Amino acid sequence: MTPRAVSVAAVEAEPAVSPPATLDLESRRWLADLRAEGKAHDLAVVRLHELLLRAARFEVSRRQRSLPHLRGNELDDIAHEAADDALVSILARLDRFRGASRFTTWAYKFALLEAAVKLRRRAWQGREIPLEPETWPTFSSPTAGPETQIEQAELLAAAREGLELLTPHQRTVFVALALNGVPIDVLAERLDTTRGALYKTLHDARRKLRAHVAAGGLTEAERDQ
Repeated sequence: MTPRAVSVAAVEAEPAVSPPATLDLESRRWLADLRAEGKAHDLAVVRLHELLLRAARFEVSRRQRSLPHLRGNELDDIAHEAADDALVSILARLDRFRGASRFTTWAYKFALLEAAVKLRRRAWQGREIPLEPETWPTFSSPTAGPETQIEQAELLAAAREGLELLTPHQRTVFVALALNGVPIDVLAERLDTTRGALYKTLHDARRKLRAHVAAGGLTEAERDQ
């Protein structure tokens, strides 16, 4: 995939929007060139892709210790894929750049994110998504007194019981993300959904669990009265 090939559709889909007057000169030039036609546009796309590739390679190098089974060529392929995808995302979002930072700083973050996502996915490639809790968070503290430890144990037990109140999908998402540490982009890919949809499901699951724990506490309070 070449920079020119990935850029045409994204650029043609975007309306022409003038950059805000408060932008620094360099950022204004970047936007003008990327929205231009002909040689100016092509050169800007190439320069941007080179910037994104440097960023992606930096992120891949920073994280490569966590993926010792990947070789140099594979890592460089990931960096190129990340740069390509970041380029497409940036060109499709030029009108969203508001100048809170320099354009190059804003663009750089796209490549870092894409590289991180691709590396996480590669780390989970071929691995099964654990659908049962491998570990539960512990609330115990060596300095906590007996009463506090009992309260913490009861809270944890109530949360475990609350899993039965979740829908199958909510339970899958909660267990994978909150308990087993599956990266959300990996789970989104496996379940053929979006990060936003998973965040919503996780939020709903946590709300149900909190309500269950709170209801259990209220019941105990009523018994004491």
